[in-house]
Amino acid sequence: MLADLPYLGSGLGYRTEISAEIDACPEAADWLEIITEHYLDAPPDARESLRQLRRHHRLVPHGLELSLGAPEEPATGYVDALAALVAEIDAPWFSDHLCFTRAGGISLGTLVPLPRLRGIAADVGRRAQRVQDAVGVPLLLENITYYLDLPSPLTEAQFITEVMEHCDCGLLLDLTNLDINSRNHGYDAEQFLGTIPLERVVQVHLAGGTEGDEDHMATDTHSAPVPEAVWHLLGRLVNRTPSVRATLVERDQDFPDDFGELSAELSRARGILNAAGAVPR
Repeated sequence: MLADLPYLGSGLGYRTEISAEIDACPEAADWLEIITEHYLDAPPDARESLRQLRRHHRLVPHGLELSLGAPEEPATGYVDALAALVAEIDAPWFSDHLCFTRAGGISLGTLVPLPRLRGIAADVGRRAQRVQDAVGVPLLLENITYYLDLPSPLTEAQFITEVMEHCDCGLLLDLTNLDINSRNHGYDAEQFLGTIPLERVVQVHLAGGTEGDEDHMATDTHSAPVPEAVWHLLGRLVNRTPSVRATLVERDQDFPDDFGELSAELSRARGILNAAGAVPR
């Protein structure tokens, strides 16, 4: 299923703050990623806006509330609405995070990391498979940033690999999260890439955050240009696997006054994909 996914190219996270610029320069981004929860059970004006976007770009939903790591199953109503959204925009895949965001029916308002245990990995993998089967297109699972790292029998890369043993989902590899976690928690990003199943990586996230110092951790804020370390990781990744079908520049705040800055990042990502021999299909 993953091998047959289309090549989307260099995409941008759709945000209302830059919607006018996206409309004015539709050629800047090859595709757009939308936030799933913004469009589930959305009012008519939001659905019309979605249809307008779809006329000019391929769209992919990226969720925050699937909460695959919670002890309870994702709500049936949520999954049904997600499937309807995916079908409406003809999305080739959808994505969410390896974490939990809900407990006892209450939204926690943050991406909570999971205990890195084999039993939990198996549960998450099987739950992800059930959601993917219900929606009908591949589900990509994203690695998150975490700032508290409790002792665990599995490394982050080993845990992700274990999850993937229990499903045939793909991976959304957030290279910014990888870079931040590796610096905050003192592990080698290259070794991480050598551990996870790279053939499952379909999409990549690229963003900028705060660099951190000896007194403060680096943080994932989506508020700055993509740093050089992350561009380096993208080059390393696409030269190691032909599976990457799309990159995505994320910016959620502190948007540049000149949209050309984001366009330049989109062009740079596109160039790295092309240099690695990614072939549109």
